[in-house]
Amino acid sequence: MSSFFKGRKPKKNQQPENQASDTSEEYIQRSLSVNLDMIRQKTGNSSDVVIRRLKMGKDASIETAIVYVEGIVNNQSIQEFLLQSMMKDDHKEELNEDDAISLISDDMMTVGNMSSTDKWVELFGSLMAGDTIVLVDGTAKALSACTKGGETRSISESTTQMVVRGPKGAFTESIGTNTAMVRRIIKTPDLWLESMKIGRVTKTDVTLMYIHGIANEEVIEEIRQRLKKIDIDSILESGYIEQLIEDQTMTPFPTIFNTERPDVVAGNLFEGRIAIFVDGTPFVLIAPALFIQFFQSAEDYYARFDIATSIRLLRILMFTISLIAPATFVAVTTFHQEMVPTTLIVAIAAQRESVPFPAFVEALLMEITFEILREAGIRLPKAIGSAVSIVGALVIGQAAVQASIVSPAMVIIVSITAIASFATPSFDMAISARLIRFLFMIGAATFGFYGIILIFLLMVVHLCSLRSFGVPYMAPFAPFSPVNNKDTFVRLPWWTLKTRPRLISANAVREGNNQGPESPASRSMVNGEGKGGDANGS
Repeated sequence: MSSFFKGRKPKKNQQPENQASDTSEEYIQRSLSVNLDMIRQKTGNSSDVVIRRLKMGKDASIETAIVYVEGIVNNQSIQEFLLQSMMKDDHKEELNEDDAISLISDDMMTVGNMSSTDKWVELFGSLMAGDTIVLVDGTAKALSACTKGGETRSISESTTQMVVRGPKGAFTESIGTNTAMVRRIIKTPDLWLESMKIGRVTKTDVTLMYIHGIANEEVIEEIRQRLKKIDIDSILESGYIEQLIEDQTMTPFPTIFNTERPDVVAGNLFEGRIAIFVDGTPFVLIAPALFIQFFQSAEDYYARFDIATSIRLLRILMFTISLIAPATFVAVTTFHQEMVPTTLIVAIAAQRESVPFPAFVEALLMEITFEILREAGIRLPKAIGSAVSIVGALVIGQAAVQASIVSPAMVIIVSITAIASFATPSFDMAISARLIRFLFMIGAATFGFYGIILIFLLMVVHLCSLRSFGVPYMAPFAPFSPVNNKDTFVRLPWWTLKTRPRLISANAVREGNNQGPESPASRSMVNGEGKGGDANGS
């Protein structure tokens, strides 16, 4: 037994060595060769990790190295601001192991943003983000120079939120470009940004943007805490963030707004909302979101109020048609024939005489067929996607009518429903209508108009129960706020919109008084009366 313990005693003395090895894996070492071997090991000796060795100091006695990842850096910045500065600078002869890092950072490098670190985690985080790492032999620290760059998509026109009048530029996949586009619109130091990295593997950059003094601090803190609680391997698109921080998942309605237009983000920031930028996607999240917000377009605020109001009411009418048009046809033809003029119901009955299916099955077949055609048109290449949609709609619809599978009236109803669903500005809300439409059809086939009313009441109750970061989803209708109803179903003139939404913004004052229109004739009349009064008084 004693010999056994004697054999085990040296094992205890190995604990400090293990701790030292753990420390070497956590902190940067003084040996340049060891550090470079560590980088090669951690990156799997990847071919795109470039290591360039340099000799500096008196008699070229100090070895240095720069490390960067090809493709995500700006090669011109590395060439002009790093390599040329380090190789041609007059101070390179003064380098020594003690102050090499500080001398390179202060006197030799001309790149804008630089930082030093002594931990491997921070070094690899900066390296994979597009920074260039500078290592010096004999120094247990590394310099990180900001050289982010590489090929990115140029700013182009929005493809999902088209407008006739208004800015044409849309966000790109670069988070720096996206935040800069909003900065160009809102030129105030009160536009605050908070950046964080989310995703254990992807380390995705996520930026919180809001206007200090206008946004509600409680909502900001709530969003900040929800973002910090996210613990996931990867964040590839803003949809990941949306699903992880939304208030309620079991709902077909979107509770977080998304857009790819900088002017829409700026307008929502001025109302007190918070924007969430995610690197790698052109879609920016906006919270909190309201139900009526998904029927508003950027163009509504660039046109006259009467035109904007009429178009907005038309959108809401189209949304209603896309919800209940097939269900109404099923209810009328199945239960409530007396509510339709006799001539029309006789014509519909004559058309459906040879159709072997009830109206509900007929509507279900047509809706599912159209959803298949729509999905196929989206997934196919652009060159043949539209052709397949048109040919499918025309040929299949005509063939189905001639084969007496569906009636011509049902083809008309489904076509009107499909066109009406395209009038909703928000794609997420349009998808919600496509899903709920089937519930209305089931209710109409079961109880007629009573079933439609029942499903409608359940939908309203569900909408009133939703919250978006604590803000009621149906505000300002429920709870009802007359002051905040100036920009909902109707949009009143700009000079009447003096306040921001009270449940969203902490600062309700939007504009000053006396902003209404004034004609030159009335202004000259007022000036003339003033002069006359002075003359009479004198």
